[in-house]
Amino acid sequence: MTGVVRIQLKGRRAAVLVLANLAVAACYYLGGRLGLLKALVVEGSVVSPVWPPTGIALAALLLLGPGVWPGIALGALLVVHHLSPSLEPGALAILVGNTLAPFCAYVMLRIVGFRTELDRLRDGFALVFLGALLGMLVSATAGAGQLLLGGSISGGEFWPVWAAWWTGDALGVLVVAPVLLILWRARPPLSLDRWPEALVLAVCAGVVAPFVAYSTLSLLFLVYPLLIWAALRFQLPGATLCALYVSVVTAVSAADGDGPFRDHTRLGVMINLQAFNGAIALTALLLAALVTEQLKTRRHVEEAVAELADVVERLAPGEGPGRRSHGG
Repeated sequence: MTGVVRIQLKGRRAAVLVLANLAVAACYYLGGRLGLLKALVVEGSVVSPVWPPTGIALAALLLLGPGVWPGIALGALLVVHHLSPSLEPGALAILVGNTLAPFCAYVMLRIVGFRTELDRLRDGFALVFLGALLGMLVSATAGAGQLLLGGSISGGEFWPVWAAWWTGDALGVLVVAPVLLILWRARPPLSLDRWPEALVLAVCAGVVAPFVAYSTLSLLFLVYPLLIWAALRFQLPGATLCALYVSVVTAVSAADGDGPFRDHTRLGVMINLQAFNGAIALTALLLAALVTEQLKTRRHVEEAVAELADVVERLAPGEGPGRRSHGG
């Protein structure tokens, strides 16, 4: 009987794992299609200013475990097939790189004790420098290297394509992964007294972000007060959602060659867009993580003070053990 139960449990786990892999593959593919909607051409190669599949893949590994890597590989295969239906041999390098990059980032984050709650400043730094900047070197090198070896780009075009590929993948981690990690552990809705402020922030972001993204004046810096406001008042949920929205709006503006990105070369547009999106992602993530850590520390201190006050009250004269009466 015990053996039958074990077989049934293993069967259920296998079925759940298969479903999880299929879900990850579908999300990866949909994220890739979204990323290609406003792709840019750098040195004759198509690159996305923000590549959502990298953030989806890393979040899936952190939340569901390493067993979902086949789903990531399947999603990457579907995206590659969409770009090149013939599936040339060189596409294998891109497929391997897109699968290994988030897996390597996952391994490095686990080694340093990364917590998906993102409630410590060290977790924010780990996600930025290990998960995004270092981990995505794998996919950029594999992708740009395959284009170079296949003759699609020359040696002089390698580094611009590599840099655009790397920053697009890194921004996918910085912008998309935190949102997914936060939504996975979504808390109950805000209290009624916080909703008016949240609505005001949403309206301000909805007005300011498109305005600065499509204005011919250099006003992109106006989004930073919004990010600071979101981080200070609504911590990670507010800051990450605000950063995601601003990144999407500016990416669309850059792809259209409008606003502050007008009259720039495609490479210049990519450099300016990546620098801006990277700066807002870093600002939102690290500031929100810092605020969350400080609030958590304050909560622990208040709990410790309350416990200490309770102990002192119990040990007050006449109530503590071992105390003697002064009478007789």
